[in-house]
Amino acid sequence: MNDFNAVAAAYIDACNASGAVERKRLVADVFAADVSYTDPMAAVEGHDGIEAFIAGAHRQFPGWVFTLVGPADGHGRQARFTWSLGPEGAEPPVVGFDVVVLDEDGRITQVLGFLDKVPSA
Repeated sequence: MNDFNAVAAAYIDACNASGAVERKRLVADVFAADVSYTDPMAAVEGHDGIEAFIAGAHRQFPGWVFTLVGPADGHGRQARFTWSLGPEGAEPPVVGFDVVVLDEDGRITQVLGFLDKVPSA
C-alpha cells in the first residue's frame, strides 16, 4: 500500500529544490529512472528531463514555491493531488493538479499534469 500524501510531499520537495545537487538527489529518490512527464507546457522523460524541467521553473519564477493544496487521493498505484505555485504567503497565480503512476517501489513512473489556473499574458 502506498502513502500517497508522502509521495505528493516528496514530489513537491523535489520541485522546490533550488540547488542542482539537492534537486538531482531528490529527483532520483522520487522518480523512476524511466519516468515520463507530460503537461500543457512540456513533455520530458527520465531524471535529466525532470531535473531540467524543475530547474527551468525556478529560472522562470525565481523565489516562487510549490505548495500542496489539500490531501492526495489515490488507489492502487495511481494518485492525484492539487498544487499551487507562487510567492510564499501570497495568493498563488498558478494552480494545477497532477496524476502520478507509481512503480512497485513507490517511485513515480508517469506524471500527467493539468493547469487549472494560470496568469493571463
